[in-house]
Amino acid sequence: MTVGSWRPADETRNAYRPMTAVRISSRRVFGFVRSASSLAFACVLTAMSTSSFAKEAPTDRPLIGTPQVVKDLHWGDVLFYFYQGEYLSALTRLSAGQDFDRLTNHSVEAELLKGGLYLSLGQHEEAGRIFKALLNDNVPLDVRNRAWFYLAKVWYQRNYLEQAAGALASIRGALPGDLEPERHLLEAQVLMYLNRYEDAVRVLERWQPVGDGTDVWSSYARFNIGVALVRQERVEQAAKLLDAVGQVATPTEELAALRDKSNLALGYAWLKAGRAEDAKRVLQRVRLQGPQSNKALLGVGWADSAEKRFTKALVPWLELRGRNMLDAAVQESYLAVPYAYAQLDAQGQAAEQYMLAVTAFAEEEERINQSIESIRNGSLLEAIVANDEGERAGWYWQLKNLPDAPETRYLYHLLATHEFQEGLKNYRDLRIMQRNLANWALSVDAFESMVDTRRKAYEQRLPALEETLGGVDLDALEARKNELESRIAAIEREGDVVGLATERELEQWRKIERIESVLARADQSDPLVEEMREKTRLIRGRLLWDFNASYKARLWRARKELRELEVAYREARRRWVLVERAREDYPARTEAFAQRVAQLRPRIEGLIARLAITAEAQNRYLASIAIRELESQKERLAAYSLQARFALASIYDRASSGAQGGRE
Repeated sequence: MTVGSWRPADETRNAYRPMTAVRISSRRVFGFVRSASSLAFACVLTAMSTSSFAKEAPTDRPLIGTPQVVKDLHWGDVLFYFYQGEYLSALTRLSAGQDFDRLTNHSVEAELLKGGLYLSLGQHEEAGRIFKALLNDNVPLDVRNRAWFYLAKVWYQRNYLEQAAGALASIRGALPGDLEPERHLLEAQVLMYLNRYEDAVRVLERWQPVGDGTDVWSSYARFNIGVALVRQERVEQAAKLLDAVGQVATPTEELAALRDKSNLALGYAWLKAGRAEDAKRVLQRVRLQGPQSNKALLGVGWADSAEKRFTKALVPWLELRGRNMLDAAVQESYLAVPYAYAQLDAQGQAAEQYMLAVTAFAEEEERINQSIESIRNGSLLEAIVANDEGERAGWYWQLKNLPDAPETRYLYHLLATHEFQEGLKNYRDLRIMQRNLANWALSVDAFESMVDTRRKAYEQRLPALEETLGGVDLDALEARKNELESRIAAIEREGDVVGLATERELEQWRKIERIESVLARADQSDPLVEEMREKTRLIRGRLLWDFNASYKARLWRARKELRELEVAYREARRRWVLVERAREDYPARTEAFAQRVAQLRPRIEGLIARLAITAEAQNRYLASIAIRELESQKERLAAYSLQARFALASIYDRASSGAQGGRE
C-alpha cells in the first residue's frame, strides 16, 4: 500500500453504509416502550365488552366507552393492580384466582389479560401460547388483530423474526388508526432483516399512505423502500425516494432525524456508485450537530477527495477530528487528515499527523484495555443496575441513563442495540426477582407466626366453645317445638277459643270457673246466690265474646310465630353442625396451612439459588458481548494504527530516498 492509494477501512465504511431499515427509537415507529401496556389494556378492555376498541388516547391506551361490571371480587382485585401498572402483582393475583376458581365470571377476560401481562413482562413464548389458544373465532376480530400485532412487535424486538412474520400474517383486515401504517412498516422491517427485500418492497408499495407525502408515515415508508432498493443495488430508483425524504419539512425532531438518515443513506450510496458530486450535495443537507453529522462530515471529505479536491476535503475532516474520538468516524478522520496532506505533498505535516494518530490510537487502546478488565471483574452490570431506580419488571423497560464509569464511554453504540438491551432487561428482571424472593423469604417467617397464633387461639377458645355447646340441648328444643305445633293444631281442630287466651285472660277464666264451682255447692234458694250466679254468667259470656272475636287473629299470629320458630330452630341446628365441623376441621386446616408454609422455604431457597446461577450466567453473557464489542474496537484501532505506521514509514522512506538522491 502506498500513501496515495489509502482509502477508508472497509469495516468502517460498512459500519456507516446505512443499508438497513431505520431503527429510530421514537414513539411512532418502533418505540416499544408503550406496546405491552397497550396490549394488556386492549386485552382486558375489549374482553369486558363485545364492542370494538375505543379510540386510543394520546398515551396509546384504549379508553373504556361504558362502565364495566366486575362480577367477581378477586377480578376487581386483579384490575386494581393492573390499572396501577403493577403487572407482576396483577399476574400473581390473577394466577391465584384461577387456581382457586375465583374468576368464574371472567374466565375469558382473565386469560386474555394473562397473555397481555406475560407479554408485558417479556414472557413472549407463554404469551404466544395463550394467544394461540384464545385468539379464535370466539374472540372479536379487532382483538385478535391487535394481539397478533403487538405479539409481532415483541417477537421482532426479541429477534424472533420468523415468529414475527407469522404473527403479522395472522392479521386479517386493517388495523385502526396509526397501527395500520406501523404494521406495514414493521412487516417490511421484518422482511428486510430476513433478507427478503423484494417482498419488503412489495409490502410497502402495496400500502398507499394517506396524505400528500409530507406525513411521517409516508416518509418512513419511502425511506424503507429506498433502503430495500439500495440493498438490491437499484440505486437510481432508490434515489428518487430517498432524495424526497431528504428534503421534507421537519417540524419535529423525529422527522429531522429521519431526513438526516435518508440523506446519509443516499450520500453513501452515491459514493459507492462513484458519483462523488451527487454524494456531496446530498450529504451537505445533514445537520452539522445532529446524530449523523460525524458520518456526513466524513462522507463529504471523501466526496471531495474522490474529485482530487484535497484542500476542501481537509475542512470537514479537521472539523471531525476535533470531536469525540469514541466515534469511529472521528477515528477514521485521524487517518484521513494526514492522507489529504500527503496528497497535497505536505509530507512534513502528513508525518506529524500520522504520529499524532499513532499516539491517539495507542492511548485509546490502553483505555479500552482498562475497560475490558473492568468488565471482566463484573462491574459493568452492577454499575448499570445500581444506576437504575426503577422497580418494575417488564420488556418495555429501557436503559436511559448510563453510569459514570470508564467502560461505558465505549459502549454507547452497543447499549443501544437490541441484543444488549434485551439481555440487560433479562438481567435486570432477574435482579428484581431476587429481591422479590428475598422479601418472600421474610414473609415465610410471618406465615409461621400466623400458624402458631392459630394453634394457640384454638387451644384457648376450645374450652369455652365446648362449655357453650354443652349448655345447649337442641333435641329438647325440638321436642318443645313439636309440642307447640301439636297444641296449635289441636286448638284449631277443636275450635278451642280459650286455648289461645293470654295469661291474664286465662287467670280470669279460671277465677270464673272457681266461682261457679263454689256457687254450685251453695244454697240455691238464697237470693244472693242467684244474683251472684247471674253476674258470673255475664262475665263468662263477656270473656267468651272476647275470645271468639280475637280467635282468628290470635290463630294467625300463633302460626306465624311457629314458622319463625321453625326457621330459628333450623338456623340453630345448621350453626351447631358448622361449629362441630369447624371444631373437628380447624386443626386439620391449620396443619395443612402449616405444611404449605413449610414447603415454601425450601422452594424459595431453591429458586434463589437458581436465580443466582442464572443471573451470573447472564452477567457473563453480557460481559462477553461488551468485551467482544471492545475487542472489535481494539482491532479497528490496531488496523488504523498499522495503516498510520505504514504510511509514516513510507513518508520516511521517500524522504530518505530523496535526500540520498540529492547527495549523489
